[in-house]
This record gives sequence, structure tokens and C-alpha cells, in this order.
Amino acid sequence: MITVLNPNKTLSNPHINSYENDFVILKPKSDVIDELEFRQLVAKYAYSLKPFALSLTHDRHDANDLIQESLLKALSNWEKFAVGTNLKGWLYTVIKNLFINNYRRNKKRNTIVVTGDVYMTNSSSSRSTNLGEANILMESVNQAIDLLRKEFKIPFMMHYNGFKYTEIANKLTLPIGTVKSRIHLARTELKQKLTRY
Repeated sequence: MITVLNPNKTLSNPHINSYENDFVILKPKSDVIDELEFRQLVAKYAYSLKPFALSLTHDRHDANDLIQESLLKALSNWEKFAVGTNLKGWLYTVIKNLFINNYRRNKKRNTIVVTGDVYMTNSSSSRSTNLGEANILMESVNQAIDLLRKEFKIPFMMHYNGFKYTEIANKLTLPIGTVKSRIHLARTELKQKLTRY
């Protein structure tokens, strides 16, 4: 704080906060940042946050959501920011903390609670899945597979059950190119039969 003599006792300087008798007390610029200046600084660094958010979420949409939520939190808590603090680092910390909190919340939401012989899920979702449509779809797929010609159906089903092309070729005593061709033709025929799905 600096004290100077004030001959006219006016407060024309915005940094002059008070005066006593013939002296004016000048206060240096505050260590508090105003909201508009803070918003401008945050906007300056907003684009540099995306790579960090992507490294945490591994999904573009989740990263955008995380950035948006972090910026909202930062802007609503602007008065907690101390001048002299690295703003970019402060924003990175906000993102990291939100990511960790969201991760913990999602993990807690999907846990199974065991009490004696009773198993309960700690899930906010109370929806049950209607398997009727899936059952109808599987029936249609199985019917379409049954309608395949035998020379296509056998290699296709072997491949579907996890056999490699070379294993199928050896078991059926066929060249590997023929096996690949028959599997491809079976897939093409199934796609044609199941176009409505």
C-alpha cells in the first residue's frame, strides 16, 4: 500500500479506495480477477483442453461432454481462481477431477451388492429388456441359415463357431480359396434374405 499527499482530495483514480485527512491511500491492483477477464482467459484455453479430455475418455463425444461440464464448473467457480495460478493447469485439474468423479459414480452405479443369499444391483436403471424382438430376429437368422445350400452352410457355420480358414480347409479337404469364397457367398446370401432387419 502506498500513501501519497492529496492536495485536492478527489478520487479520480479507480485504484484509490479511500482517503484520510490530507492523505490518499492507493491500493495496488487486486489479486482477484474479475469475471469478464476470467471468462476471456478460459475461452482462450478451451480448445487446448480437448486432447487431454480425449486421452481420458477415448471417445470424442464423451470428451466434448467432459470439456463442457468442466468449463461450466470452472466458470461457475471463477472467484476461487487465484491470480498467479496457472489457469491451464487449473482447468486440467478440473477436467481430471470431474472425470474421476464420473468414473466412480458410474462404477458405483453398476456394482452388485451381496447380503446373505440376496444379490442386488446398485443400478438406477429399472428398465427390463424385451427379448421378443431379439428372439424373432434370431429365428429369422436361423431359418435363413437353414435355407443355405449345404456346401455354403457347413463352412459358414464352422467359421461362425471359431474355426480358422485353414482348419476348415483341412477338415473339408478343400482349397483355402474355395472355403473363403463359400463363406463369402453364404454371407452375401444371408444379407439378401435378411434385408428387412
